[in-house]
Amino acid sequence: MYKTPGEAVEFARALIPALSPLDGVERVVCPPFIDIPGVAAVLAGSPIKVGAQNVHWEPQGAFTGSISIPMLKGLVEYVIIGHSEVRQYQHETDEMINKKAKALLANGLKPIIAVGESLAQNEAGETEAFVGGQVRAAFDGIAASDLPNVVVAYEPIWAIGTGRSATGEQANRIISRAVRAVLASLYGADNAEKVRIQYGGSVKPDNMKEFMSQPDIDGALVGGASLKVEDFTALTRLAAEAKKGSG
Repeated sequence: MYKTPGEAVEFARALIPALSPLDGVERVVCPPFIDIPGVAAVLAGSPIKVGAQNVHWEPQGAFTGSISIPMLKGLVEYVIIGHSEVRQYQHETDEMINKKAKALLANGLKPIIAVGESLAQNEAGETEAFVGGQVRAAFDGIAASDLPNVVVAYEPIWAIGTGRSATGEQANRIISRAVRAVLASLYGADNAEKVRIQYGGSVKPDNMKEFMSQPDIDGALVGGASLKVEDFTALTRLAAEAKKGSG
């Protein structure tokens, strides 16, 4: 919940010359709903794509304050669903997130499905079971043919906005065992490789390379460090360099 419509447009304008030269990575900004039309207009024709931070699964109805998929179509390509803050503060359930994922895919939009455990769950050794359960619930009823259009973001709740982050090795292990392996059990190993999996949670320029060098981490879902053009640019450059180096 940052940036007024005017601030968001200025930010988007500054991103274009900073990010456009960086090849080999996809760049997506997900501003608040009220900022999306202005940002989408500025970024039209640039290599930077636009996403939304949430959506309702119904196309219309008596859901005051909600935003529907038809309202977003033509403005965004991606939508974040299941972020831990939405699960916590808006009490969204696995079932609701699954409905959103299926509705987005049916309408040609790409869900970024966030999963992650609390500090208590992490310390109790419940991470793999909990995150794996979130993945299974989110993908219930989703066809294998849709997998290339789905992104999963592993964001341990204890690392969001706290300054604490998992190590690259820790994040890769959870992503490998609780996300990629679960997808492989549902769809087969080849299909599981088609899903891009991101890490999120206190990602900064000084730890981005560590995450991007891991074999099962395909990208990053970034919060606070994406609010400054220079940091966003540094993160994107580091991701491009790491993925180019890994082939």
